[in-house]
Amino acid sequence: DTLFATPFIRAVREKYPNSYIAVLTHPRCYEILEGNPNINDIIIYDEKKQHRSILRRFSIIAYIRSKNFDAAFILKKSLSRTLLLLFSKIPMRVGYRSKRAGFLLTKKVDIPARGLHKVEYFLNLGKAVGIEARNKNYEISISDNDIKRAEKILKDTGVKDKKFVALNAGGNWEPKRWPAENFAKLGDEIFEKLGLAAVLTGAEKDIGLAEKISGLMKHKPFILCGKTDLKTLGAIFKKAACVVSNDSGPMHLAVSVRANVVAIFGPTSPEL
Repeated sequence: DTLFATPFIRAVREKYPNSYIAVLTHPRCYEILEGNPNINDIIIYDEKKQHRSILRRFSIIAYIRSKNFDAAFILKKSLSRTLLLLFSKIPMRVGYRSKRAGFLLTKKVDIPARGLHKVEYFLNLGKAVGIEARNKNYEISISDNDIKRAEKILKDTGVKDKKFVALNAGGNWEPKRWPAENFAKLGDEIFEKLGLAAVLTGAEKDIGLAEKISGLMKHKPFILCGKTDLKTLGAIFKKAACVVSNDSGPMHLAVSVRANVVAIFGPTSPEL
C-alpha cells in the first residue's frame, strides 16, 4: 500500500510544487519512502508500540500541529488516525466515506462503485479536490550506496558480473505461489536457452523454498534469500535482465524500479 501511494504523493507535488508534504506512516514503511524527492518529512507513528501511551500520542499531535498543515488526506480508513489529524487542528481532512470515521472528515469521498487497483483508489481521493495524476507508476528511491551494497552481495554470492534472471518464488499465501518444480524447470531452461544464471530472491523465511528449488535444478542457482533489505533487493532487481515473480510485495518492488517483470498471478481478482 505504501508503494501504491507514491503516485498520489507525486500528483500532490506536481499540483502544489512549493508545498510542504509530510507522510504519517508506520515504522516498517519508512524504508520505502526514504529518499523520495516528493516528500519533505516522514512522520513515524506506531500506535501499537512506540506511541501506545496517551503522552506519546500527544507528542505526535503537538509535532503535527506545529507544522500548520492546510490539508490531510487519509488514504487508509482509520478512526484513530483521523482523530489524530482532527486533534492536530488540520482544517481540511479528505478521506473515503465510512460509518466510523466519516463524521470527522471535512471532505467525504464516495467509495468507487467498481473495484480499482490501489493506485487508482488512492488517486481517486485527489481527483475529488482537483488533483490529477499524469504518471501512475509507483516508485522507490534507490541510492548509489544501495546499488553498491547490492553489487557486493552479488559478488559475495558468486554472481559477480554474470547476467542473471531473478526468480522470486515466495508469497504470503500458499495458493498464490507457482509450484517450486515450475520455478526449477524455468531456471534450467533460462540457463540452457539464454545462458543466464538464475538468482533466487526472497526473505529469510524463503530459504527453505529456495533450497528446494535449487535441489530440483540441474544448473544450480544463486540464493540471495535473507541477504537483502528492501533497497538492496530493489537494486538487484534493477540489475537483473528480467524478474519472474509470484504476486507479492517483491513483485511490486521490481515494478517500482522499472525492472522487466513477468508476474505470475494465481487466485485473485482479474479486475484488481
